[in-house]
This record gives sequence, C-alpha cells and structure tokens, in this order.
Amino acid sequence: MLRLLSLRNWRRNLLLMGAALVAAMLCILFATGADNAIEIHRTLIQDHAWIALFIAPAGFAAMAWLALRFFPGTEGSGIPQTIAASLSDAPEVRRQFLSLRIAISKIVLTLGGLLSGASIGREGPSVQIGASVMHALTRFRRFGYIGSSRDLIAAGAGAGIAAAFNTPLGGIMFAIEEMCRYRAFRTNGPTLASVILAGLVSLIIIGNYNYFGHATTTLALGWADAAWPALAAGVLGGFLGGGFARLLIASSYGLPGNVGKLAQQRPVVFAALCGLGTAILGLISGGIVYGTGYDEARTALEDSARLPLYFMFAKMAVIWLAFAARIPGGIFAPALAVGVGMGTIITVFLPDIPAGDQGVILVLGMGGFLAAMTQAPITSFVIVMEMTANHEILLPLMATAVIAHNISKSVCRVPLYHALATPALYRAERKQHLQKSDS
Repeated sequence: MLRLLSLRNWRRNLLLMGAALVAAMLCILFATGADNAIEIHRTLIQDHAWIALFIAPAGFAAMAWLALRFFPGTEGSGIPQTIAASLSDAPEVRRQFLSLRIAISKIVLTLGGLLSGASIGREGPSVQIGASVMHALTRFRRFGYIGSSRDLIAAGAGAGIAAAFNTPLGGIMFAIEEMCRYRAFRTNGPTLASVILAGLVSLIIIGNYNYFGHATTTLALGWADAAWPALAAGVLGGFLGGGFARLLIASSYGLPGNVGKLAQQRPVVFAALCGLGTAILGLISGGIVYGTGYDEARTALEDSARLPLYFMFAKMAVIWLAFAARIPGGIFAPALAVGVGMGTIITVFLPDIPAGDQGVILVLGMGGFLAAMTQAPITSFVIVMEMTANHEILLPLMATAVIAHNISKSVCRVPLYHALATPALYRAERKQHLQKSDS
C-alpha cells in the first residue's frame, strides 16, 4: 500500500512538472515569435512607412474579428480573464477563460497584433497561457489530488510571468499580489514548483538575459538629493498611472456617444479605425510607438539615448487604441515603456542630476508608473529590478513604488486587473446561465 501511494505521488509530481514545462515552453516560443513579429513589422515599414496605414487597420480588424467570431475568451490582456476564472466556482465558467485551445489561439492572435504594429505586450497572454496549461491538470484527478483549481491557476499565472521575462521572483510575487489579492496565499508546492521550474527552463533555453539589459548606474548623491528622483517618480507615476488605469476601466464599460455605439454595434470596423489611429501616430513619431516598446526603453537605458518628450503621451494613446479595439494582447509591457518616457520628462526638471545617473530615473519611472497602474507595488519593483539587473537602486525603487501605489489608490479605487475581471466574469456567468436556460 505504501509503495502504491508513493507511486501515485510520483505520478502527481510528474504531471505537475510536465505541465509547468509545457507552460514554460509555450511562453518561450511565444517570446521568440513576438520578437520576430516585431522585427518583421519593422522591416515592412522601414523603407515605406506609409504601408502602416493599410497594415494596421487590416490587422486590427482581422484580429478583432477572429477573436469575437471564433475564439471568444482571447480578447484583451488575459490577466483579467485569469483572475475571473480564479474567482469563479463553476468549472463551466472557468473553461470559457482557460483552455489549451484558448492558449494556442491567444499566441497566434497576439502575434498577429504585433505584426500589425499594435502596442501590445505578451505578459498578459503569457499569464493566461500558463494558467490554461496548469488548469488542465484538473482533468487528471484519477491520479490523486494535485491542487485546488485556484492554486493551479495562480501557479500557472506565476509560471507564465517567470518564463516570459526570466523573472522567477516576479512570478512568485505576481501570484501572491495579483492572483491572491483577496484571499490568503498559502505557500504551496504547485505554485513554487511551477514558477521555479518555469524560470529554470527559461534560463536553460534562452540564457541569463535581461530584457532591459544591465542598468548598472546608481545615484551617486547624498541621501537627501537622491530622495528627489524617487519622490518625483512616485508622485508623477501615481497620478499618471492611476489616471490611466481609471481611463482603461471606464473604457471597458463602454465609450460615450456615437463612438461607443460604433464600438458596440460594429466592433470590427471600430478596431480598424483604432488601427488607423495607431498607424497615424506611428508615422508622426517615426515608428517609435509601435509594438511593446522594449527596444526604445532598452536603448534609452543602456545607451542613455533620450526619448522625445512626447513619447510617453503617444505611447499611452496607442496602448489605449489597442485596448479599446479589444484585440488580444497585454498592456503590462507597454506600460514599462511609458514609465521610461515619464522618467525622461522627470530628468528635464532635475537638471542637477549628472548625465551618468539619469538612467536610474528612467528605471524609477518604470517602477512608479507600473506600480500605480496595476496597484501591485511589490510585483512592480521586483520585476523592474530583475529586468534591469540593478540591485543597487532597490531602496529608491521600493520607495517609488510605495509612493506611486498610495497615490494611485486615491485616483483609482479598484485595482486595474480586478476591475476588468468583474465584467468579464459577469458576462461569462450570464452566458452560462443562458445556455442552461436554452437547454
């Protein structure tokens, strides 16, 4: 009997590790595909920038039509859908957000959006992909209890973050701070094992890389002078990030006037118009607002290349256009680029900061804006720290995130992803109720 129980334990552990491995591999392939999609788009518009006026509207319309017609549940970021699935007790509702079919289609449609020049990221889709794979383990109950559905969803979400960005600590903190915001997090085997294994797989396949390079600069100032950049990034990030989150939440409930009617009655046409707006802003900005914004942010951090002062506002505009079009794709990664743009503006008002130290302000801008927009300060400063491989500015980064978070709560009372999860959950439950009524 003990031998049999031991065998069943091994089967459960192998299933858990296998699911985490599959989730990590999908996220890594997704990352490679996203980089290639962005490069293909850049090549297409390199010599003839005006082609974007056709590519973006057509791509936005196609992705919106495919998502609405054939792949419901793939629209938008993926993080609100994953949170909605974790909040529901109905397996039928969870399957509307999390399945292997949704995971694969989410990858394809997000890559299509990046090929079109949409300012979307792959962090939200990676969360939904990881959660979908881990949630599939609930079908293997005959091998014994692996974990509750909520724990497996949280584990998959954290694994998706860890594999996508090579940030295992960030993946664990995301599982705790976002996925378990309104319930107690238990230090359970599935979550820790999945995140750690996903991080190891990413490390083995891609290597010990950092998305924003190695921002080794630090503030070589006295503590009083060094406090000003953290305070500025925290305050400005709190108001801007909180205000942007509030705009996104309001937009998710419907746009006003004739624009709202068009978005509701003709969503594909509206998506095409959003693509056209993205292309126009791309032409005006010289193409720096397309895609995730990683290249622009990394160049600014590593080479100390100053971004245009309008970059932050233009990037926020194209993020909103992709969000309003409801095409598959995340807002997490583009928000980091917005933070770099915000940091660029802050450097103008702090001229006494040496040029060699201004890269730190850009990092603080990333942490401040992300913490305010998501209202997840610990996840924000941990991910930014891991992405930039800069541990020397941990204390200023923590202070920035805390300040931004507290200011953001006065601007936007409900955290962004949870506010977006509520209507998604309502629509899914209503759909399930109507299906039961018809049957």
